[in-house]
Amino acid sequence: MRYADLFRLDGRRVAVVGGASGIGRESVRALAAQGAEVLVADKDVRGAEETARLAATEPPAPGSRTGPVSVHFLDVLDDDAVREAVAGWGVLDGLVVTVGANVRKRIADYTLADFERVVALNLRAYLSLVQSVAPAMAERGRGSVVGLTSMRAFQVEAGQSVYAASKAGLVQFLRTAAAEWGPRGVRFNAVAPGVVRTPLTDQIAADPQWYDAYAQASALGRWAGAEEIAGAVTYLVSDASTFVTGSVLSVDGGWTAVDGRYEPSV
Repeated sequence: MRYADLFRLDGRRVAVVGGASGIGRESVRALAAQGAEVLVADKDVRGAEETARLAATEPPAPGSRTGPVSVHFLDVLDDDAVREAVAGWGVLDGLVVTVGANVRKRIADYTLADFERVVALNLRAYLSLVQSVAPAMAERGRGSVVGLTSMRAFQVEAGQSVYAASKAGLVQFLRTAAAEWGPRGVRFNAVAPGVVRTPLTDQIAADPQWYDAYAQASALGRWAGAEEIAGAVTYLVSDASTFVTGSVLSVDGGWTAVDGRYEPSV
């Protein structure tokens, strides 16, 4: 084991599905900086191209190189398109999935269309992606799949019912995948962010009181930037985590540790 290379991904090919913005974009940049060849798959081709541009301008560490980044159109809800795309990508050492949606409404106000949209992106999309990617990884005896869940998989609030349920379901889906493909060397893990400033949280950022309340709820007293989640993703793809599977890595600034805290004057 060369510990100096523990996080390096030279010669590895990793697909990031949902890499056009937010956590997906920063994950692409981090993976490429560690030498991985990264495939950015997204419906938003223009955003994916901007991700590729940013990754290409990342200065490499001394003595290392930045991996190449390519852009691929993909609609994750088109099962046939997913299978065709994955077949065309060839050998993958890693798959990172960051697509997701949230509709904040109380249960009484939820529509079936709202429900289907959230569950489709947060949970159903993983089925065709994993079915398409995992068998080839198993044939080679190694591979890492990383999904983005949420602290809402464990702690909820009003208006987050379907989002929380889908993220909790994703945790169990990935754990089951870890059990089924683990004997053949394929690892499945989830990253559970806390409040992260991405396009998905624009609604909260527009309300100063709401935004500040979320900031103060964590141990660190602030929001995360998307770049602060990318390190966890890179860790789970890299050889630094070869004995980690079926796990959920919380990157929530301590929110789930201190939620509901009260500090008495003692």
